[in-house]
Amino acid sequence: MTIPVIAAATGAIIIILQALLMVMAGAYRAKSGINMGTGDDPVMERKIRRHGNLAENAGLFIAVLALAEMTVVPDNIVQIIAIVFVVARISHAIALSSVAGSHGGTSGNGGKFFVVARVIGAFGTLASFLALGGFLLNGLIR
Repeated sequence: MTIPVIAAATGAIIIILQALLMVMAGAYRAKSGINMGTGDDPVMERKIRRHGNLAENAGLFIAVLALAEMTVVPDNIVQIIAIVFVVARISHAIALSSVAGSHGGTSGNGGKFFVVARVIGAFGTLASFLALGGFLLNGLIR
């Protein structure tokens, strides 16, 4: 059996990103005095969603990436899909650091950048999920 080195490296990058987002949310909680939930604070809501959205997507992706790498998907394809996922998740985290990225709107303060970053994050995540599932299923069926 092949050790899933690509999945391990991807997981290492993602867990560091997860830790950074967790620390940012926790630091804002301490600063704002919000102990639970969002406290109706839109900044806290964005920080929670950045952290939560990564957690919702990363675990399943890394597990299936490792399965793909250990079974039938060529390493170069696994690497490309992993890179797309990491770029997408970083892009999404950046997007949700602004009101423009989380709630739309493109006026002022680089608003278009954050909207584009969110689109890249969302579609990159979707594309990496579909590609990973498709390549894995195709390889297993053959």
